[in-house]
Amino acid sequence: MEYMSANRVEELAFRNQNRAWEIITDTGVEDIWRSAGVEPRLVGSLKTGLLVKHRDIDFHVYSNPVVLADDFAAMARLAEHPAIKRIEFADLLDTDECCVEWHAYYLDRDGELWQIDMIHILGGSCYDGYFERMAERISEVLTPETRETILSLKYATPDGENIMGVEYYQAVLRDGVRTYPDFMAWRKEHPETGVVEWIP
Repeated sequence: MEYMSANRVEELAFRNQNRAWEIITDTGVEDIWRSAGVEPRLVGSLKTGLLVKHRDIDFHVYSNPVVLADDFAAMARLAEHPAIKRIEFADLLDTDECCVEWHAYYLDRDGELWQIDMIHILGGSCYDGYFERMAERISEVLTPETRETILSLKYATPDGENIMGVEYYQAVLRDGVRTYPDFMAWRKEHPETGVVEWIP
């Protein structure tokens, strides 16, 4: 496990969060969705200021009904951007999540690949606004110390390890985890298998 000082981790988080905002502006992804009559809302680690190493940008977008033809038209516009290298689609409208998943992959000027997750949720369904409220509460309860801990745990996580952001937040904010070995032990005791419904 590579060590990096808290200051260096903070510098990396600052750099990557700035780059994420540049990508949002460069792609016009929010305007693309709005032009399709869909409301985009930023969620996830960029919204909370806890994006550090994992290069992903999370949007939940809403309409009622969800019109797949409009989604595909919006993604066709996004795909015209030369930095977008791949787009993936999954239809989960017939599940409890009532959503369509879109994942676009953006190659930045340094050759780093970013994932833009756009989850189109049926307006008025059970998860309408839920993760926005989660992000707002996390932002409200963060302290400088817990923010530093979360960023450090995220940085310490090996690149191939798939860990949901909410796992870090629960471990640190709810259960007082402070070190990476303790976080790994915490994960064994708290296995996650699906959507995590937790707001601090």
